[in-house]
Amino acid sequence: MTDSAPSSAPRVAAVLLAGGQGTRAGLGQPKQLAMLGGKPVLRWSLDALAAHSAISGGVLVANDDVMAAIAPLPHAWISASPGAKRQQSVAHAIAALGDWEDDAWILIHDAARPGLSAAVIDRLLAALQDAEAVIPTLPVPDTLVEQAAGEAGDVVDRSALARVQTPQAFRLGTLRRAHAESVEATATDDAQLVRRLGIPVAAVPGDARLHKLTYAEDMAILSGLLGIDHAMRTAVGMGYDVHRLVADKPLWIGGIEIAHSHGLEGHSDADVALHAVTDAILGGAAEGDIGTFFPPSDPQWRGAASWRFLAFAGERVAARGGRIDHIDLTIIAEAPKIGPHRPAIRARIAEILNIPIDRVSVKATTTERLGFTGRREGIAAQAVATLSLPVN
Repeated sequence: MTDSAPSSAPRVAAVLLAGGQGTRAGLGQPKQLAMLGGKPVLRWSLDALAAHSAISGGVLVANDDVMAAIAPLPHAWISASPGAKRQQSVAHAIAALGDWEDDAWILIHDAARPGLSAAVIDRLLAALQDAEAVIPTLPVPDTLVEQAAGEAGDVVDRSALARVQTPQAFRLGTLRRAHAESVEATATDDAQLVRRLGIPVAAVPGDARLHKLTYAEDMAILSGLLGIDHAMRTAVGMGYDVHRLVADKPLWIGGIEIAHSHGLEGHSDADVALHAVTDAILGGAAEGDIGTFFPPSDPQWRGAASWRFLAFAGERVAARGGRIDHIDLTIIAEAPKIGPHRPAIRARIAEILNIPIDRVSVKATTTERLGFTGRREGIAAQAVATLSLPVN
């Protein structure tokens, strides 16, 4: 904890924004819940803000699933629902503060920046004594050029540019006014809304450790910046499944419905492709198979959509701080032809697992009319999943 804030300073509230889905990160779950150094990314910022002695309370903006995963909140913290956009989420947090006085101070921080230190908070609060808004910035170290159609253009003068980070600090009354007068406008951060009022925004030195988690590769960068041993090991799992073809049933393969005279018989929707991929992921994680978690003897899974099983497997990997690096699926069927549906199957599997589509391979083959698949009695699928898992 720190005691550097002056005793005469107004009350300070913190807002932690954790309402986004973070799909670009490709981590198989909301990035704010990804494990970093033994705890969720969100918890790093929450702990830092709650531990600072100058901060009287806070608002965590998150959906119900994130709230359940992070509960309980620190003392004097409350929650607010996220909006469709960042700006709306901040507005919800401001509203949740209710009767906080306008001369209170407020910090707005993104949960995707876990490297928050007390020193950065101290600098912001010190500068706020003489300003209405303060942001942390870093210089731009790289050469910048204009770019169009894949070609580099003129060099941009970087001496007058800076990288903006969070948390950003404001007088609460100023921020309330900025949001009230910008309902029809949009901005990527709150400082822009304040500047539109004609109010200067002061800048203090930021911190390289406030690197933003945007892509999966940023986890390794953050581990290095925060001094975390984030060693990973590669794990490979295999999955295989077969289902019988029967008349007058819908045919689900790879998470999509395919028009055909027959469908697959099973306790769930019998999606043979998703079952194979699910077993491959669970196998790579050494956590059993579909039957371990979704036994056919349990009536609640009768007719269930198989994407739920696959999503569960992906979440199991993400909960351990791992990631799905690649899926290779082969569908074995005489009919229907899988080729025309491959792009849709790839896209659906990538969507369910929340990973980039270039990590999903889908192939199809026949058995040259040999065996049960050749006689069109059933369809088989086999899959290989390559995972990266933290070294215990």
